Parts: sequence; structure tokens; C-alpha cells
Amino acid sequence: MAVLMVGAAAPTAFAHAHHAHRHERHGPSHESRRSTRGIDVSHFQGAINWHAVAHDNVSFAYIKATEGADTRDARFARNWRGASRAGLRVGAYHYFNFCRSGRAQAANFLAVAPRSGALPPAVDLEPPSRHCRVSGPVVRRELTSYLARVERRHGRRAVLYVTPGFYRTYHRYLPDRPMWRRSIACRPKRGQSWSVWQYRMRGHVKGIRTNVDLNMSHA
Repeated sequence: MAVLMVGAAAPTAFAHAHHAHRHERHGPSHESRRSTRGIDVSHFQGAINWHAVAHDNVSFAYIKATEGADTRDARFARNWRGASRAGLRVGAYHYFNFCRSGRAQAANFLAVAPRSGALPPAVDLEPPSRHCRVSGPVVRRELTSYLARVERRHGRRAVLYVTPGFYRTYHRYLPDRPMWRRSIACRPKRGQSWSVWQYRMRGHVKGIRTNVDLNMSHA
């Protein structure tokens, strides 16, 4: 019976598989002509073959550098070097911890992230943990403190990565910056501007053995 069912459903299954593969390699079809595809990685992805990544229709990579005030990604230097040598445009990102001051987190990031990246620095903003509830004014104060120091050193405005939950709660308190939006189920809503769009969280790219986040960037 299983063989009969597989045979009967094969054309449909193949069509879905082909569509999913194209969606991962080229991004959403309505964006591919005017956008470029990229990934964001951390130590979680392990050793990466960056030349294989570059040959799988990947043009840019955001690489995790730091988290909070004292955590540094163990693979940042290797990932930065490998991605750069493979010809990708690279940028560093920091995972913001609202339990720590923006000033201390900026010092951590600036001690690690080179200023030579082709992409502006990015800051990952996600809902605070249950142990670190913060008000909107605190979010604005600490994020502004962080951005002032990082942008002064890098000489360009940072990109804000926002999850739907974080944006829904704190959007009124966010400074005006280019947005990197996570929107997995569909394109970002009309009226929500974006410079980078994370459209898949469990994608697959040649050269990476684990799942990896897939993004689109306006060319």
C-alpha cells in the first residue's frame, strides 16, 4: 500500500519539493530579481565551507560576534575570515541582552567586530527573558546608548533585527534605523519597510551541515 500511495502522489510531492528547493536557493520568487540572498550564522553552525556557500547563490553573511556584555562567539574570527575570502559581503551582529547596559554591550562588540565589513553592524533584538522584563523607555535608553558608541566607531548606522513579537511590543521606542525583519510565514506587511528580510529559519545551504537562517537584502 505504501508503494501505491507514493506512486500516486509522486507528481505532487515532486512539485512541492522542487518549489521548496527553488525557494531556498533563490529566495521568494517575487523578490529574486531585485534582491540578493544571504545567511546569518553563529558557532551553532559549526565548521563552514565558505567557498561552497558562495557557490550556492549566497551573496552576503551576517556573522554573530557577541552577546550581552561578556559573551563572544567562538567561531566569529574563523567565520569572518572564511566568508571574506570566499567573496561574500560580511557584517557582524550582536545579540542584545536587556539585563545588561548598552554601554557595556557596545564595549564587548567593539572589542571583537572589525570595522572593515561591507555590511553595517547589526543588533539582534528579541523579547527579553522572563527574568529581565523591561519597559519601553528602558529599551530606548539602553539601545540608544549602545548604538551611539557602535555607530561612532563604525561610521555608519546599524541595522536592527526584530522579531514580530519584539516589534509588536516595542516598536514605538525604537530609534529610526534600517530594519532587518523576521517574517517566516509571509512577506513583511505592507508599510513595514525593510533592508533585510529573514524569510526562513531552517534553511539549507551547501557547505553548512546544520539548518541555517535565510535572508533577502535589497540589492
